Amino acid sequence: MSNNKDQDTISVTRRAVPEDVSTEPGDAPVLTVAGAQTSPAKARIGPRTVREIENIWIPMSDGIKIAARVWLPEDAEHDPVPVLMEYIPYRKRDSRRLHEETFHPYLASFGYACVRPDIRGSGDSEGLPMDEWVKQEQDDGIEIIAWLAKQPWCTGKVGMFGISWGGFSALQVAARRPPELKAIITVCSTDDRYADDTPYTGGMIMEDAIGTAWGLFYPSSCARPPDPAIVGDRWRDMWMDRLNNLDFYTANWLTHQHRDAFWKQGSISEDYGAIQCPVYAVTGWFDAYRRTVPRMLANLKCPRKGLVGPWGHQYPNADGPGPGPAIDWLNESLRWWDYWLKDIDTGIMDEPMYRVWMQQEPAMRGTHQTPDPWEIPGRWVAEESWPSSRIRPRKFYLTKDGLENNAGAEMVRILTPLQTVGITAPGWWWRSAEEAPTDQQNDDARSLTFDSEPLDASFEILGGPVVTLDLAVDKPIAFLAVKLNEVDPSGRSKRVAYNVLNLTHRDSDEFPQSLEPGKRYRIPLVLQDCAHVFEAGKRIRVTVSTSHWPAYWPSPEPVTLTLYAGRSELELPVRPPKAEDRELKPFGPAFVPKPTSGLTILQDAPKPTRDSEWDVATGKLTIRNANGSGHYRIDSIGTELWWTESEVKEILDHDPTSAKSDARYITAFRRGDWDCRIESRLCFSSTADNFLFVGEIKAFENDTEVFAKTWDRTIPRMLV
Repeated sequence: MSNNKDQDTISVTRRAVPEDVSTEPGDAPVLTVAGAQTSPAKARIGPRTVREIENIWIPMSDGIKIAARVWLPEDAEHDPVPVLMEYIPYRKRDSRRLHEETFHPYLASFGYACVRPDIRGSGDSEGLPMDEWVKQEQDDGIEIIAWLAKQPWCTGKVGMFGISWGGFSALQVAARRPPELKAIITVCSTDDRYADDTPYTGGMIMEDAIGTAWGLFYPSSCARPPDPAIVGDRWRDMWMDRLNNLDFYTANWLTHQHRDAFWKQGSISEDYGAIQCPVYAVTGWFDAYRRTVPRMLANLKCPRKGLVGPWGHQYPNADGPGPGPAIDWLNESLRWWDYWLKDIDTGIMDEPMYRVWMQQEPAMRGTHQTPDPWEIPGRWVAEESWPSSRIRPRKFYLTKDGLENNAGAEMVRILTPLQTVGITAPGWWWRSAEEAPTDQQNDDARSLTFDSEPLDASFEILGGPVVTLDLAVDKPIAFLAVKLNEVDPSGRSKRVAYNVLNLTHRDSDEFPQSLEPGKRYRIPLVLQDCAHVFEAGKRIRVTVSTSHWPAYWPSPEPVTLTLYAGRSELELPVRPPKAEDRELKPFGPAFVPKPTSGLTILQDAPKPTRDSEWDVATGKLTIRNANGSGHYRIDSIGTELWWTESEVKEILDHDPTSAKSDARYITAFRRGDWDCRIESRLCFSSTADNFLFVGEIKAFENDTEVFAKTWDRTIPRMLV
């Protein structure tokens, strides 16, 4: 939530309603607007009074009912409006309530019906829990859209939007072409479930797959109960049905180690032409999904726009905890919806296809150059189309002396293995200052490093840098981690872009092949997309290693890498200056409306911690993370919530099979005599041949254990 004192206020005036919340329009709570402010671009609050319906039931063809929260213009039944749907499993009643109230009521006040269904088997919806992004979820989404379009308060036009899961859902449902779906906005999502999502990147297992961020959180979230205020006395039976049909889905993901039908389902990259409605794709340079936007712009055939800002895994108007500057995203999204759902020419499609934040300075923990540590210096730039014909390659060679314009003589560089390389950039993606990359010098010193001379003149890049390496390894399975850094005159090394690759996936994610030890290979690796100004006087650095711990799980054996300098290359996508950038329409200052539900803090949230311990005698690195929400109450519904998470990771520098991860997550809900808690744990380790997986979920009602299950699995490693 934003802390801006000048936020707009949307206050809730609630009529007397029974605790089981009626779905009849006449008994629904009413939203009224107070303290409306204006900006030059658009009124902060729209002209239509909004009615909030706490819950409606949407019937599915198999008899299951989907629970949804609705924000509806008061007069919509007389003056119908388009529908905007956010389709996710994250509990519209409580866990996501405050966040969703910062945009759904606002959009509704401008003449939209905003609908927030819980997917089948989650939140208050009926049905059993499901793995992520299964076909049933898409089938239900199509039925929900058709039902909404037929309501008397809907014009028959529907849009979908969302961040992360909601962005995935929008893409996947759009690919099924429901005729009522006229446009989508997808934020921080991916078009490729194998190449760019948990648990794999480049054929390597990422930290999130076996940690609290997703691998533990998701199955734990599927174990949460429905709210008796919505479903009534059957809540306990529904909960027990969920628990008894629950799976620890993370283990299933780890059995599909190659790009097979499991991952192709839901990956729109399998057929970009399937999406025909307009797509606005948005992300941030510090989000894990930063490659998705340019890739979709290049491959989709429908009307499309792309926006990449200086943000993490967050909406563009959020003022924390990720980096900024933030923008007036609510107004920007309304321009999109008004154009495609109301036929209002807002001018949005006359603007360049691709707009990005050109970073002047890489973000690095502890050394930011502005008073606000989350303000990333830079400016907005744009390209009329993507890929852009304006981008020109600039080539450097990795030589015996560094990064040079000429290849020079061939020279062998050998890197002996160290498993702890990667600790200066510990996360696949980062959500707070504690997770941001630090000075890369520690890792650089233990990698193969190639530096340019100080640059004579500044230039900027936009796109994915390509590093092509001539190499050999001494093991049949080997991993590669490559970073592009900028080094300032003081010696500080800041990460600009990176990527990783399981070398058995050098030709195919679907059909990987072992390496022949000692054989020479030429490996092109496209680094993650970026926009950056390399300044005069600074150096460009490329580093190469065989590990990236703890962000990625290590290889089965220590790997010695032989790199052929003089035959390896770096190609930078140089973007020439463009005068038109100065004339781009400004987004305007960010704002986040206050939630309509009050919040009482019962216990403050602890500060997130990340501690590292290095045992010099044994070469053992131990990393401990802890975080929590504190204890709070949502006043409008009287529900108290809290959660805590912790992780311990350890590894020996000489032994990749010593890697271990122990993650724990607890979440709880309480209101009166309704008191439920979920405790979960995931322990993960490996040998050279197998992954060792132990997952545990326990459920408690009033501190009495009512469910417990352990998943103990040995999963063969298949070239991973």
